[in-house]
Amino acid sequence: MSAPLLETENLSIAFGGVKAVDGVSLKVQPRRIHSIIGPNGAGKTTLFNLISGLYQPSSGRVRLAGEDVTGLPPDALARRGLSRSFQNLQIFFRMSALDNVMVGRHQHEKTSLLSHVFALPSVSRENARSREMAMALLERVGLADLAGKEAGSLSYGALKRLEIARALATEPRILLLDEPAAGCNAIETEEIDRVIQSVAASGIAVLLVEHDMRLVMRISDEILVLERGRTLVSGTPAEVRDDPRVIAAYLGTFGSAEANRA
Repeated sequence: MSAPLLETENLSIAFGGVKAVDGVSLKVQPRRIHSIIGPNGAGKTTLFNLISGLYQPSSGRVRLAGEDVTGLPPDALARRGLSRSFQNLQIFFRMSALDNVMVGRHQHEKTSLLSHVFALPSVSRENARSREMAMALLERVGLADLAGKEAGSLSYGALKRLEIARALATEPRILLLDEPAAGCNAIETEEIDRVIQSVAASGIAVLLVEHDMRLVMRISDEILVLERGRTLVSGTPAEVRDDPRVIAAYLGTFGSAEANRA
């Protein structure tokens, strides 16, 4: 197996003396989908915030492609190839779907402010390239026919895919998705499933937090189960689904049956 693209080592953070994440280690390989599950309050989103630079860990390390990136801010991590979505949509609702994706291209644009002031030809060429790439990403997530639509007019499931397209516009090596299927119906979840698997197949590593066990069990290569900020179990979907500790702490009888039907 290739070297991990993302690695955490004994990552921890405490709030008011309570450890929200306590010594969590994981490794995510290119082209793989690694999911994080657990009950509410288990530390899943906190772990995401540590990895993506929103929180500073009290101990432990984060490595991206072998580089120690512990404590780097989100913009520095984005330049190194890490992008993420959020539980709550971070969409510009009054902008078109196309413009929303083009916003994600800003870190790759090379023209200066002066070039924009004087409307130099280089600005037009760069805008055309960004527009072309944004359209390709909308096509990739199944939204090309809605490119000119105001984002606020799109369905919830379409907005979820739009946010993934914008995250992909940063040209990440690893994509962190925080509950991408939350609030989606069965058809919308299938569309999210297709997009995530397509992203991984293209060579991008995916780290996923999600409560939809059918989705998680269907698309994951490996699953990390958190409980009270600590690793409970880590393994393949089959290993996690059948582990009595996971059934007792999280899945329960009904959730285990749902996972088995995935």
